[in-house]
Amino acid sequence: MLLGALAQSIPDLDFISAFWNDTASNLLAHRGFTHSLLFAAIGTIAFALLSEHYHKQHRVGYKKWILFFGLQISIHLFIDLFNSYGMGLLEPFNHTRFSFNAMFVADPFFSIWPAISFVALIVIKPHIRKRIFWWKFAVIGCSIYLAYCSINKLKIDSDVNKILDRQNIAHKSYFTTPTPLNNWLWYVAAKTDSGFYIGFRSVFDKKPEINFTYFPRNNYLLSSVSDQEALQHLLRFSQGYYTVEKWNDTLVFNDIRFGQMIGWYNPREKFVFHFYLDKSGEDNKLVVQRGRFANWNWETTKSLIKRIEGD
Repeated sequence: MLLGALAQSIPDLDFISAFWNDTASNLLAHRGFTHSLLFAAIGTIAFALLSEHYHKQHRVGYKKWILFFGLQISIHLFIDLFNSYGMGLLEPFNHTRFSFNAMFVADPFFSIWPAISFVALIVIKPHIRKRIFWWKFAVIGCSIYLAYCSINKLKIDSDVNKILDRQNIAHKSYFTTPTPLNNWLWYVAAKTDSGFYIGFRSVFDKKPEINFTYFPRNNYLLSSVSDQEALQHLLRFSQGYYTVEKWNDTLVFNDIRFGQMIGWYNPREKFVFHFYLDKSGEDNKLVVQRGRFANWNWETTKSLIKRIEGD
């Protein structure tokens, strides 16, 4: 279990890049090369060689070590694909980011299965057959939930396609991803030439419509900072899903893929990911999640539950 946990954590070694990278550069380093297929292959071989060397007395065999560590690292990459951050699977040869956008980055309904199994496997002594049930419980539970999330994603995308046509919204593409801590209420961003239509759709909604709010991209505001390296990193990271705003005297870059702060409650709320383009790097720490739970209280939480129930 310890070796498996270590192997599954290896791709997240990219967090150390934050110690020398600026915030904008670190956005691309995170889930970059360490989440690539090449790194997975190198990590698998390295772990297998080390384990075979130090555990010869257990006679596991090099091939089984390869299978074991390859499976652990691959599972990490596979699960990370389900949320919206994006992964550089083909780094360093291709900078394209891949994501399914089918599960929130911290979904308690996914995490509960391995958490229960972990406790059971720690408590139950080795060589007792009951342990087999508990590892299967975790794997099957997580697999069923991932399948359920994927079905929800397909349903939401199908609904959004029809609704955009029905409401005559001429769009170039759209983006859907779950709202925090659940897989029932989805955030929707439809991209046009000049901006985005933002709305929310529950899997339980019956009405064939979405109450969209329009946000202009405001590209013209970037003219004063067009030579900034940080801006180039942000443009590449956001994959075209961004807006620019002026907050008093501060120029702000929003990556809208990460949703809004309580957007289901206030459709004009600010976006979770906001980067200050004309302030020091200290102001941009935790840029991805700094607004994730801003303005949450009992009233907004109740409104989330009510919105999940559907219209």
